[in-house]
Amino acid sequence: MGDCYSAQYDRLDDEPLSVAVADAVATFRDTSITDLEPLHYSINADALERLFEPRANGLRPGGSVAFEYSDCLVTVTANGEIRVESV
Repeated sequence: MGDCYSAQYDRLDDEPLSVAVADAVATFRDTSITDLEPLHYSINADALERLFEPRANGLRPGGSVAFEYSDCLVTVTANGEIRVESV
């Protein structure tokens, strides 16, 4: 497989997960976040946020979602990892 970049996302932080994903992709591609296409072209950002947001009974213990964004494969896991790879 090609290059890979990993970032850790704190699910209890105030920064939206969608912003953290875009930031990770921008870092991986060595470009400005404003040069990327809008995230909602690739995935429903609201649904992504809801998938991993804290719940009344705590944080989601497992699971992941993967999608293509700006010529990258992005995988977000329930433990807060954002992994970006070349497609």
